[in-house]
Amino acid sequence: MKFGAHLKDIRYPDWRFYYLEYDRLKIFLKEGTISGRSQSEQWEAEFVEMLEQELNKVASFQQIKSGELARRVEYCERSLESALSGSGSKGFFSSSPHASTPQDERISKLETEISDIIEEVNRLSKFTRINYTGFLKILKKHDKHTTYMLKPMFMVRLNARPFYRENFDQLILTLSKLYDLVRTGGQGSGKKAVANNDTGSQNFVRKTTKYWVHPDNVTEVKLRVLRHLPVLIFSSKDGQDGYNPAITSIYFDNEDLELYKGRLEKEERARAIRFRWYGPATNTEIFIERKTHREDWTGESSVKQRFPLKEKYVTDYMNGSFDLERLIRKQREKHFKTEKQLAELEELAQEIQIEIQERGLRPVLRSFYNRTAFQLPGDARVRISLDTELCMIREDNFDGNDRTNGGWRRTDIGIDYPFSQLPNSDIVRFPYAILEVKLQTQMGAAPPQWITRLINSHLVEEVPKFSKFIHGCANLLESRVKILPFWLPQMDKDIRKPAVDLDTPETSPESTKRISRFDDVAREDLKGKGSHVMEVELENDENVDGNETLEENAPLLGDASKAVDIPGPKNGKLWPLSLFKRKRGNVIEEAPYSQPVASSSRATTNSEEQPRYETATMKSLRRLLKIGSETNLNRQGEVPFQAQAYRGNKRIAVPVRIEPKVFFANERTFLSWLHFAIVLGGLSLGLLNFGDKIGQISGFLFTGISMGIIFYALYLYIWRANKIRRREAGPYDDLFGPVFVVLALFLATLVNFGLKLTHDPAWTSPS
Repeated sequence: MKFGAHLKDIRYPDWRFYYLEYDRLKIFLKEGTISGRSQSEQWEAEFVEMLEQELNKVASFQQIKSGELARRVEYCERSLESALSGSGSKGFFSSSPHASTPQDERISKLETEISDIIEEVNRLSKFTRINYTGFLKILKKHDKHTTYMLKPMFMVRLNARPFYRENFDQLILTLSKLYDLVRTGGQGSGKKAVANNDTGSQNFVRKTTKYWVHPDNVTEVKLRVLRHLPVLIFSSKDGQDGYNPAITSIYFDNEDLELYKGRLEKEERARAIRFRWYGPATNTEIFIERKTHREDWTGESSVKQRFPLKEKYVTDYMNGSFDLERLIRKQREKHFKTEKQLAELEELAQEIQIEIQERGLRPVLRSFYNRTAFQLPGDARVRISLDTELCMIREDNFDGNDRTNGGWRRTDIGIDYPFSQLPNSDIVRFPYAILEVKLQTQMGAAPPQWITRLINSHLVEEVPKFSKFIHGCANLLESRVKILPFWLPQMDKDIRKPAVDLDTPETSPESTKRISRFDDVAREDLKGKGSHVMEVELENDENVDGNETLEENAPLLGDASKAVDIPGPKNGKLWPLSLFKRKRGNVIEEAPYSQPVASSSRATTNSEEQPRYETATMKSLRRLLKIGSETNLNRQGEVPFQAQAYRGNKRIAVPVRIEPKVFFANERTFLSWLHFAIVLGGLSLGLLNFGDKIGQISGFLFTGISMGIIFYALYLYIWRANKIRRREAGPYDDLFGPVFVVLALFLATLVNFGLKLTHDPAWTSPS
């Protein structure tokens, strides 16, 4: 679909006169190109003036609507405060379920008004992004078909009227608080957290799934979630509300990338070690974390453990010179942990320290993102987090450049996204937001209907087992990795899909399939994977990163915030056309601000034409697997639970799940061989003990074959078990062992007949 048609389809009808007239500009450009007028300065001046008019129209409307929304939110705040103060501590809902008081009607109207504001914010966000995209596309078309380079200069004008940098974060946070007050009858969800948090029952199932969210849909996802869950904000140590959503993690590995390989292939006891802090780089509290993967067949759950450490002690801890007893003493003085917990903390600290030293681990990768968490305080049954502005940054010294200068992290950057001071070889800016849905429901219970609609909608793209650490290493250290994650081929696809109505239930077969996929993907987490976290002041990994943020000003095709500061025209006059005129055929290098947000060559957020709408993940997986949904075995005899797909000369790992029955099948095969060997051994022992000389010779032969079969079966069992644990694609059959067994049995039987014919008097003497 052409962008002009797409713009007409998605624009809000009541605002249609305030959108960019993309088709009008394109027709003017096309006519000028055909007639040859586009080569003249007069035509160029007319085109620039048209762009100026469109920019003023769009920016003015956006500014007016933003002010209007802010005033409407302030009105709702005052009205709710008035209603709450007049109703007392019992809330503003009437005590009788059948009585409707004027107060109830007033609150009902306020709830409707807040819902309307949420819809309006969503429309304004889409209005901003689609118009900004339109300006970039028409500028690109202009520079392609004329002799003038207009984009570098007009980006200065866009920066002067930065309507696309509108930040809805504070507005969304305020709406979340208002909606929460209305939803809970003026009491707030925090007062209900303890009552709703059922921690005594053991019949709960935890499901975790991850999704990509296109920047066009980020605000809509946030607004839809806050209707049901408030934005999670935790108080800092001094009792003040913290609102810094930044999360930074330093991942460790060695030059062989052993931890990367283990996490990617989901090896048993595969570990990830990271140092994490929340908020600015000046935060002095660092969390030392270790994640350990456990397979389901072991009967144990994957676990995440961590402990806090002051920043000034981190380097000494890495080098092994830090006194762990000092850490335990300080924790004991705080009286937050029992002696058993302190012993576990000390053991964890020692194990991580020893592993860093013995395996030669060092800082390799930094991940940075801003997290918006939605959850009822104290109630972990439903938790949704949205990570935006995700960046992966190199911290290693594998190329001879010690980026950390001997420390545990580089000091030339903080949380100043988009880290424009770094070279493209050191950073990958991920083009999508990461949505993580965590559900804790009773066994057999279905997830909430609104969550089911969200994950089945056009707003998200399912990406099972996505990892920031794996993605960063695969992109920044590609020359060192030998296996790549399955989602890399998907980075060249546009994940946007046709819009669907989320306010009506989906009952289509495709919807049913996607619900089933949600349960299948989450099945690996049924036993509370990653639910155990060791820490002092925080219950889990997400407690301090529950702040809400998202800058919708991220350019779709380029980072306008890095535009060159060029003085604009004065007194409203246009720039001299000679400033940006070029000769056809000249190669002009792109300006710094036109670099894509995702600097990785595999990550693009837009194309020249409107992107294809498709479900990219499952198609990519099927293409990698090269099997149909009903295929059980390919032509090479390889089992399809692990595909051998290649990107160039590198294998792509596809997420798989090994069922316990696979190991049981291997055991049954071993027992079958053992049963045959025992039967053969019993017969051979009978010949040895009760047979004549010829029988004893044959018994020796069959005894040797029986023992050989036993050792062969044991070797085959161990060999297959190791291949299954490593998720190797096969083949799992042995072409030579059975042949040797058959030949050995045939030769032993032949020898027995030969001895009988040549040495038995009953056969040799004439009758």
